[in-house]
Amino acid sequence: MKFLRVLLFPFSILYGTIGAIRNFLFDKGIKKSHEIPGKSIVVGNLSMGGTGKSPHTLYVWNLLKETNEVAILSRGYGRKTKGLFEVKTSSTSQQVGDEPLMFKKRTQEQALVVVAEQRKVGVDFIRQKSINSVIILDDAYQHRKVKAGFSILLTDFNDPFYQDFVVPAGRLREFPCGKNRADCIVVTKCPENLDGEVKSAMKSKLRFHNQNIFFSKIIYGDLVPFGKVENNYSKILLVTGIANPKPLEAYLNRFCKVELITFPDHHDFTNEDLLKIHTKFDTFTTEPAIIVTTEKDFVRLDTLLTNEDKKRYPWYYQSISIDLDEKERFNALINNYVDTI
Repeated sequence: MKFLRVLLFPFSILYGTIGAIRNFLFDKGIKKSHEIPGKSIVVGNLSMGGTGKSPHTLYVWNLLKETNEVAILSRGYGRKTKGLFEVKTSSTSQQVGDEPLMFKKRTQEQALVVVAEQRKVGVDFIRQKSINSVIILDDAYQHRKVKAGFSILLTDFNDPFYQDFVVPAGRLREFPCGKNRADCIVVTKCPENLDGEVKSAMKSKLRFHNQNIFFSKIIYGDLVPFGKVENNYSKILLVTGIANPKPLEAYLNRFCKVELITFPDHHDFTNEDLLKIHTKFDTFTTEPAIIVTTEKDFVRLDTLLTNEDKKRYPWYYQSISIDLDEKERFNALINNYVDTI
């Protein structure tokens, strides 16, 4: 692996340099960026994914929803359609993408959720429908054609951007100096009890231009049934189509024996996949068991499962949220931006 990275490193320098030139042109106004009218917040990262953007996007929505209209704008990664769509609870992941559909199912009518590859088109649509809403842009940190008022940059505790390389040698979309466009950094997926010295060491390595560095951890909530209910079980068949299922597997292993079936991130599940899953589950004949998936995978699987499947198989999804170490300071930072005229 190390040899391969060395081999690919010149291509990473080339890719990163092209990105740096592009950013320079936007920074100097040579390439034009549309400043989003009203209040807008980007939740993004420097890496190719897997930093926890979805639960952090929902955290910001939950923070603002009581006193503000909130809209969520996404590209709709993995969908089979093009152009702009307003996401409905009745939409499918093929139409709008799994994450936007998850956002809509979680927020219901409390948030306008829109997908559009061209974020300016999405912004204009949202402003026509909701002129005063706070727009949260999911995964748009590198989308420089629009300029949000506030940027939240995420980095994984176990894979921080200062230890990574630009693609193809690594997983970064741009050089680490791209962090300087952010208003705050959140180190995500931290362990349960994070030592203060570790935090201080990470802060020094992040070398951020201000002190707005926060640490968050995943909070696992209830298992939510969307099939047959099984109250007594000792084994879990975990089915995932996410970038890194290991933390969820480790969490569930605290309570039950877990067997894992993995699919690629944003996997478009098929009937053949369901047959594979159910066939595997049927081998658990001597132990009471359930099938668990993620909330993001749930929105892709729910419409694929028949009523008969749901009556026969105990399907659940694992709900998650996040908790921040300096929640009050982070909340105040966001609220102060939103409330400033």
